[in-house]
Amino acid sequence: MAGVISHPRGASASTTERPKKTLATWLMLAAAVIVAILMLAPFIIMLLNAFKSPTDYSTNGPLSFPTHLYLDGLTSFWQRVGFETKLWNSIWTSGLVAVLAVVLSLFNAYAIGVGRIKGRLWIVALLLLANMLPQEVLIYPLFTMMQELGLGNSQWSIVIIFTVIQSAFGTYLLASVLGTFPPALLEAARLDGASRWQILWRVVFPVVRPSMSVLVIFFFIWTWNEFFIPLVMLTTNATQTVPIALASLQGDRMLDVPTLNAGALVSLVPTLIFFLLFQRTLTRGVTAGAVK
Repeated sequence: MAGVISHPRGASASTTERPKKTLATWLMLAAAVIVAILMLAPFIIMLLNAFKSPTDYSTNGPLSFPTHLYLDGLTSFWQRVGFETKLWNSIWTSGLVAVLAVVLSLFNAYAIGVGRIKGRLWIVALLLLANMLPQEVLIYPLFTMMQELGLGNSQWSIVIIFTVIQSAFGTYLLASVLGTFPPALLEAARLDGASRWQILWRVVFPVVRPSMSVLVIFFFIWTWNEFFIPLVMLTTNATQTVPIALASLQGDRMLDVPTLNAGALVSLVPTLIFFLLFQRTLTRGVTAGAVK
C-alpha cells in the first residue's frame, strides 16, 4: 500500500514550468530601465559636477568626468553657509513636524472616522481644500499671525505652520481608513468597559500604525524640502534651513556651479540616509492594507 500512495520526489518539480517571458514583458522591462536611467540622470550629473573645479567645469562642460578629485567645493559650501547649523535646524524642525502632525492627524481622524461627529463630510472637504491652496495665498496671513504671536524669525513658527498643513492631509487619509473600521469591534470594547482613550490606543492605534509610519516618513521629507514659507519666516542664518542655504549660493551675476552641486549632494545625503533606514517601514506600511 505504501508503494501505491507514495509519490515520486521529483514529480511536482517536473510538472511545474516557469512562465516564459513574452515580447511584451521584455518591452515593459526595457521601458522601466529607460525610465530609471532618465530619473537617475540628474543625480549622476550632480555627482559628476560636485567634484569638478570651476576651471574643469567651464572647459569640459557638465557632462564630462572630473579630471581630478576636487573637494574645495564641498569645503566652500560647508563654510560659506554654516551647514552644520542649517542641518540641525532642518533635522529637528522636520522631525518635530512629522511627529506632531501624525499625532494631530490621529486625534482628528478618530473624531471624524470613529466618533462620527456632525458635519464630518464638510470637514473632510475643507481639509481637501486646505491641501489644494497654494502657499502664496497663505503666506501673508501666516506671517502676520506669527508676528503678532511673537514668533517672527523663530523655528517654532515653521513647526506650527507645517504641523497644521501636513495634518490636513494626514487627517484625510486616516479618516478614510477609520471610516471603514468595524463597528462591532468598537462596540465590544465599550461593553468591556473601555473608555474612549483606551479604545483609541488599544483598538484603533494598532490598526492604523502602519499608515502612521508612512505619514511620518512623508511628513519628514516634505517638511525638509519646504522652501517658500521658511524663506519668508526665517530671516537670519542661525534659524534658516538647508534649502535656504542652497538658494543663498545663487547670485544675480555669478553662479558657482560646482559648489552648488556639491551643496546639493551634501544636502541630499541626510534624506537619503533617512529613507534607507525606514525603507522597510515604508514598504510594510504601504502593503499593510493589501495584506489584510
